[in-house]
Amino acid sequence: MSPIGPSLRFDLTDLALFISIAESGSITRGAERAHLALASASARVRGMEAGLGVPLLDRGRRGVTLTEAGQLLLRHARSISQDIDELNLELAAYAEGHGATVRLLANTASTASLVTAAVTSFLADRSAVRVDLEQRPSRRAVVEIAERRADLGIVSDSADLGTLQTRTLREDPLVVLCAPRGPLARRKKVSIVEVIERPFVGLSHGNALAEHLEDHALPLGSRFAYRVRLHSVDAVCQAVAAGIGITILPRHAVQEWIDDGSLVAVRLDESWAERTLVVCFVAERELSPTARALRDHLVAGSR
Repeated sequence: MSPIGPSLRFDLTDLALFISIAESGSITRGAERAHLALASASARVRGMEAGLGVPLLDRGRRGVTLTEAGQLLLRHARSISQDIDELNLELAAYAEGHGATVRLLANTASTASLVTAAVTSFLADRSAVRVDLEQRPSRRAVVEIAERRADLGIVSDSADLGTLQTRTLREDPLVVLCAPRGPLARRKKVSIVEVIERPFVGLSHGNALAEHLEDHALPLGSRFAYRVRLHSVDAVCQAVAAGIGITILPRHAVQEWIDDGSLVAVRLDESWAERTLVVCFVAERELSPTARALRDHLVAGSR
């Protein structure tokens, strides 16, 4: 029985050539960048188009542009190229005795209250392992995990997780924090609208939690009244304790400040503030033994 659909017989040279052509806008310049003769490059492009049964390039006097099929191929070609580069780096690391690398994405809440300590204890017992940790808002981390640009993501379950598999870590609600003598200190709950109206101490531009909060403020047609934006959770807590303003942070990240009476936590009366942290991944079979061990370590540590 013959296969259904087009015959996809691309090799890495084909994909590298196509990326070069797309980025240069020319088959000639793309061939030069890929170190191929023009005739060979043209033949490879025709072979890809024949295999797919659709044109990949619109050819004009001033060069080439990508068709919709070409744009789709470019996106996957770049992804494959990135995976190959990372494979080479990891294999080189093995050869040098450094061991495996796990790519981990985490939102601000988990980084401050869970991930840093868990990753440190994980690495302490594994001298040949590296963890590439980056902060992302939950929704962006989910996309990158689904596209296999990272191995594990620690995110809020309020994000659309699609078909990703998950393991529950713990509840980690967002709370409003104020000084003990602040105007909100005796309140049981506060809405986001009330928070936006008051002087606010926030995390720096680009911080994953800051982006998350601003995404919920924008539909209200307003922005936080920042008095200052600081680089860390502890710095924000110090400013709030000094009476500079209020803030919103994950409760677990600030529990010590609450316990010693420096800050008062008030419930944020919004459904999106009631969150559970989960570790997500594409599939069990796709996790390396090291990534699986880190996931299990995170789950055990959260309990």
